[in-house]
Amino acid sequence: MERLILCGGGHVSLEAAYLAAHLEFEVTVIDDRAEFANRERFPMAAQVICAPFLEALDGLGSREDDYYVILTRGHAYDSDCLARILRGKYAYVGMIGSKVKVAAVMERMRALGFSPKTLDGVHSPVGLAIGAQTPAEIGISILAEIIAVRAKRGPTLPPPPSEPGVLVTIVEKHGSAPRGVGTWMLVRPDGSCVGTIGGGAVEFQAKQDALSLLASGTRSARKGYDLSHAAAELGMVCGGSIVAEFQVR
Repeated sequence: MERLILCGGGHVSLEAAYLAAHLEFEVTVIDDRAEFANRERFPMAAQVICAPFLEALDGLGSREDDYYVILTRGHAYDSDCLARILRGKYAYVGMIGSKVKVAAVMERMRALGFSPKTLDGVHSPVGLAIGAQTPAEIGISILAEIIAVRAKRGPTLPPPPSEPGVLVTIVEKHGSAPRGVGTWMLVRPDGSCVGTIGGGAVEFQAKQDALSLLASGTRSARKGYDLSHAAAELGMVCGGSIVAEFQVR
């Protein structure tokens, strides 16, 4: 699963963490202040690390599908975090700050020897320019920018959980269906679900088909779902069709 690593545990980080958890990121929060880095404040995070920033970043290592957002309380911490991140692997790095603050940090990065190409890849000021002002609005702008970057890269899908149910996996996609090949949804015997294959009528019907498969005793099936007619009649954005494979676990 892709990691979203938030350097700083302030108000914007809190909003970003809630959004990222809904967007299937594994959220990690780092702050050296116990009142900002604790499980009570960030219950949605996979990890909450209360430690010096560089120590925490070194412990996490780096991966090509890591997304970093730098939201610390000062220039020095921002600079230290950015330099450490730029020396590793990452899919995205963004840093909050005013033009003056960003310029000062970038000047230090140039002094450390980072190339213009590397620094041009830093999203700073972070987030899409939507006029965001409140912490919640800024969190939305940050995650919107991250979604755009992730869409260009193609998402890394987490593995489905190893529990009983019917695993529904998209194996073919045609047209503008909302989710791509490899997307999955696990339908549990009680009808609850983990994951999504796009929502709406197709997901509802796939859930019913999965429960019917469980009741029948059949172990596997393959079904097609066509969105084209409904899209034309109702003016829906999504059309096309998908083929889903059903496997009882």
